[in-house]
Amino acid sequence: MDPEIDLVTRHPLALSADPGRVIAKLFLPGEEGGEVHSRAAGIVDRVLALPEDEVEGLVAGLLRHFTPRHHDYRGILVRHAGVVASRVRAPAQLSSARTLLLGACFTAEYAVEGAAVTNPSAVPHPDQSELPPGALRVVLSLRAVGEGHLSSIGFTVGVIGPGPAVRLDPRTGPLTTGLTAPAEWDPMRLQTVLAEHGLDDEVTRAVLDGLDGLDVAPTGAGLEEAFARVPADLLRRPQAPGIMAGIRAVAGLLQRVEFPPASAVAQRVLWPAVAAESNGMEDARFVRFVAPDGTADYRATYTAYDGQHITPRLLTSPDLRVFTASPLTGTAARNKGMALFPRLVAGRHLALCRSDGETTSVATSDDGQAWEPGRRIHSPRASFELLQVGNCGSPIETPAGWLTLTHGVGPMRTYTIGAILLDLDDPSTVLATLPEPLLTPRRPEADGYVPNVVYSCGGLVHDGRLWLPYGIGDARVGVASLPVGPLLARMTRPA
Repeated sequence: MDPEIDLVTRHPLALSADPGRVIAKLFLPGEEGGEVHSRAAGIVDRVLALPEDEVEGLVAGLLRHFTPRHHDYRGILVRHAGVVASRVRAPAQLSSARTLLLGACFTAEYAVEGAAVTNPSAVPHPDQSELPPGALRVVLSLRAVGEGHLSSIGFTVGVIGPGPAVRLDPRTGPLTTGLTAPAEWDPMRLQTVLAEHGLDDEVTRAVLDGLDGLDVAPTGAGLEEAFARVPADLLRRPQAPGIMAGIRAVAGLLQRVEFPPASAVAQRVLWPAVAAESNGMEDARFVRFVAPDGTADYRATYTAYDGQHITPRLLTSPDLRVFTASPLTGTAARNKGMALFPRLVAGRHLALCRSDGETTSVATSDDGQAWEPGRRIHSPRASFELLQVGNCGSPIETPAGWLTLTHGVGPMRTYTIGAILLDLDDPSTVLATLPEPLLTPRRPEADGYVPNVVYSCGGLVHDGRLWLPYGIGDARVGVASLPVGPLLARMTRPA
């Protein structure tokens, strides 16, 4: 195995999976196991048959035990009861206690980190108050892996500096998945995404024309009203029902997630909300993006997985409390591991991508959502990257160039972290490369859920040091740091 650079400090702290971090999710007995027939009707009948005093006693115990474990536990049970309300003969006549019990029968706790927590990225926290000089509060995004290898996106908070000091705050309090609702599409953007999904036919055009005449958002009731305006001759086409189902599915890809104002960042969990991510949201690469006018927000690409296909998606947030999740389109947005640049370059959005599965490229976009084909910049060459190379998060701007962390996959499927330096004005030009790995999976880091892996989704530079949170064995998280100046001095120009 290649030796790593001798500048790295591994800090004596680690973040491990905590099975006590649970959410309360909808549970439909039988349906989650693939049974054809729902068991909900029988369960509802059994709940309705219980005496009221027994119902009240059961609910009192549930509230005592589970309320401290969840944000708005009562509200969760009421919402889940609403899912099966159509099976209740007179739902308006249900007592409050019976409604809560009904909801509890269709609710289950899920340990979001029951299997692992890994693959972090780091961004400055929105709140930098009450810190000593030289310190920076940071938010780490985390890939949380639970039962069934289902991934979600969690967070933790820490402080780096002054100097080489680092600490992670305790992760306490109940988790929340927030409230998810359809977001409002820009009509032209909706048309682009529909075309990306093969929906560019006369029925689709008629729906889009119908939306143009409406003074409502192209989602929900507005979309249904546009459907009603489609000419009858088009609706009689055999493929029309499938097309309209496809339009509904695409329209649902744009989602808004809002977390309670009182929730802490570390209590928030971005949970799968659309079919494309039904089997997980993986490896979010967060970056603080600064627009030309100086305004900033948080952005992240992540990989949505539905059990068969992967789909890159985009998160945007002004404050890490309210998020919009949207699809990405274009040639460059068809593989895992896109990483956004933190600002425009020459007036365009840029991203690192790996469209061919093994080579790092730079892609461009006018709007940050539709991505043109990438230009290859870094192919597998060194012994520690013989199988493939990719990025380890967004490029970091330094006076010398864009410091870009990479991952290389070598013999025995060993993942290491390396670095290249890209030109500030033309990031498709590689100025220098680090000839040896920056970080390798040393013992005992070589052991884990997936052996021989160190991997990061993004670091940051603070006070002259590169801070690198990294996943270990796809199971836990460590933090390393090193001085930027000596790192750049060790990099060599490509032959």
